[in-house]
Amino acid sequence: DLRYINTFHTIVEAGGFNKAAEKLCYTQSTITFHVSQLEKELGVQLFEKAGRHMVLTKAGQELVPYVENVLQSVNNMKSFRSVIEECQGDIRIAAPESLLCFHLPKILREFRKQAPRVHIYLDSMTSTSVYRAIRENKTDIGIFYDLLVDDATIKVVPYKDFDFVMFASPKIKKLYSDFITPNQDFSSLARICQPAVGRVRKRFDEYIKSKNFTMGPTIEIRGTQTIKNLVKNDMGICFLPKFTIQEELDKDVLVEIPIDKKFEPIHAVYAYRKDKWLSPPLKLFFQLLEQYKSLED
Repeated sequence: DLRYINTFHTIVEAGGFNKAAEKLCYTQSTITFHVSQLEKELGVQLFEKAGRHMVLTKAGQELVPYVENVLQSVNNMKSFRSVIEECQGDIRIAAPESLLCFHLPKILREFRKQAPRVHIYLDSMTSTSVYRAIRENKTDIGIFYDLLVDDATIKVVPYKDFDFVMFASPKIKKLYSDFITPNQDFSSLARICQPAVGRVRKRFDEYIKSKNFTMGPTIEIRGTQTIKNLVKNDMGICFLPKFTIQEELDKDVLVEIPIDKKFEPIHAVYAYRKDKWLSPPLKLFFQLLEQYKSLED
């Protein structure tokens, strides 16, 4: 019963049974009854006599932080409606397509649950374009890869590191099983990749060059989902952050190709202008990013 918990807390805060009775407008007998009921429910003695005064027992002292947490949660629940009503308006989020399509949806789903009245605007663009959009105040928050930000007006927060994999369809891997031995001829095999300006593409090119592989014509396209579909249809091999294909790997629709080079993970950050007003929707989105950043994809 929350009344018993509140009475206990008031006794502690006010400094005695009589003062708590005055503050709560209860009789002395009501205060005593609440305490006895709470002690009965918990199975411990909370107060004991010390001369003419009642003082907390050891169990009573240890209970205090738990009671404070309960009452704080109750206060939060009472203000829940006003918080939700306050959390409305717009939020604009910019990110590369890989993050926007394969990482952020679960965060956006939770955001939508907690802030159903907020309009969400999503912009898919390269990391460089995300940074530019933040700088020009065209987005509220940007999430991007591997960029050195040298701008005192922008707040940058480390987010997550993502590993890479080279992958193909099971059929292609069966036909071309060795991507470690140098100087091989893969001229009948296409590499499917994003435009050369992308940081993922640079890692792909680096590995092919280090092995002196002869590759077939390149299929170049920006969309990560389209790249995956082409690879599924035995069009060639690709190199992407692992989280973008984890579902297909788990189902054996796509398979990882072993390579003998360990690439540094690609580092993602989120950023916003320091002079940006941190609206309730924006604060909520920051909180969700922090909650999800330690979770595995």
